[in-house]
Amino acid sequence: MKKVVILESLGISPAELKAFEEAFAQEAVFEEYEKTGDVPALIREAGDADALILANMPLPGEVIEACGKLRFIDVAFTGVDHVDLEAARKKGIRVSNASGYSNEAVSELVIGMAISLLRNIPQTQERVRSGGTKEGLVGCELKGKTVGIIGYGNIGSRTGELMHAFGCRILANSRRYHADLPEWVEQVPQEELLKRSDIVVLHCPLNAETRGMINYEKLSLMKKSAVLINVARGPVTNEDDLARALAEGVIAGAAVDVFTKEPPLPADTQMLQAPNTLLTPHIAFATHESMTLRAQIVFENLRAWLDGAQKNIIL
Repeated sequence: MKKVVILESLGISPAELKAFEEAFAQEAVFEEYEKTGDVPALIREAGDADALILANMPLPGEVIEACGKLRFIDVAFTGVDHVDLEAARKKGIRVSNASGYSNEAVSELVIGMAISLLRNIPQTQERVRSGGTKEGLVGCELKGKTVGIIGYGNIGSRTGELMHAFGCRILANSRRYHADLPEWVEQVPQEELLKRSDIVVLHCPLNAETRGMINYEKLSLMKKSAVLINVARGPVTNEDDLARALAEGVIAGAAVDVFTKEPPLPADTQMLQAPNTLLTPHIAFATHESMTLRAQIVFENLRAWLDGAQKNIIL
């Protein structure tokens, strides 16, 4: 009998979780805990687990190293930069993710953010609440805009499809050339994308190559009328550079769902004072539908690992 420890909520109801767990009644026992960043507590909770399930909470190497029986880490998230993969690799621990669960959720939020920025929705709402009018805040349409998407994987391509449906021109930039994209997608170098786009959307993973990639120099390549949308990872942008670029009018606005530190943000975070911004507390992935799909994928990953046929392989 394998012991599976769930280190944080999967965003589904207790009844739904119980139903998933009951499918493994003959093979595994489950323990659930509240999310914590306390390393000694994590070691106590995970110490004798055969498998761990977590979402986006950090899993440090010292926790992984302390788990003598651990053989599988089941990440209920697309990105895995919060897990010490090197520590897992050294111990021969398998790692899977939940790729695909939030394609619709993230892409739909991008559409909402783009329209909110172009139509000045936050500002006009405040005008109404304060007894004002739309004077000086008449916005723009999505149709006809050039949308540049950095990171044209499953989520990026879905955003491209939705933007194309609104009548936008689509530019794409990825680590590799995609030979099978629709004819309406133009693959271009990153600098060209930044220069030509009215809306730049970040969908890239966080790694050594992308950390701090969008800095003041890169932002200065963009049109003064352009906006940036980051639903990837906070550290892909240099937050202070982005706040400065917004304050100086280098770009017209930004919508940011991810930060260097998970919200709640410290009061002195410069992005909180940056003008023409729409800030959300890492909600892109979180819908009722995506949480249910995520749980399905996570438990399918567990089933595959138990059967010796790993899915959604990271390691």
